[in-house]
Amino acid sequence: MYEAIRSKSVHSTAAGTTSDFPHRSREEELDIQLAGHLAALLAVTDELRALAPAADLDAAAERLAEQVTRLRAGRAPVRVPVTATQPEPHLAALHRRAHTLAGRALVVAASRADTAAAILTAERMDAHTAALEPRELAAH
Repeated sequence: MYEAIRSKSVHSTAAGTTSDFPHRSREEELDIQLAGHLAALLAVTDELRALAPAADLDAAAERLAEQVTRLRAGRAPVRVPVTATQPEPHLAALHRRAHTLAGRALVVAASRADTAAAILTAERMDAHTAALEPRELAAH
């Protein structure tokens, strides 16, 4: 025998009703993704700055921090000071990781049409490629 269901399904919602959990727009999700990629790139940049201090890395770190702060509605990224402890081969691995992270951030920045972040990440990709080229040529 069949008994009618007396309560509403947890899976169905009528139009115009609100659910118990918040929904984010696609743009909000992209902002969160981009901020995460840029924060990760900032962490690697800070690590590179500790191992091989350079003015361009200092400037890049500040620009990355500004973009993360902008995307997180004014909340600055957490930054941990890193001390140099690894030998030279570690630098190449960090540059490769930074290049990969910048590429991921570039994809998200392009999809959300964030010109400032796209330019910054493309510049960082170029810088990390240039930093790797002498090492890659010497390795072959």
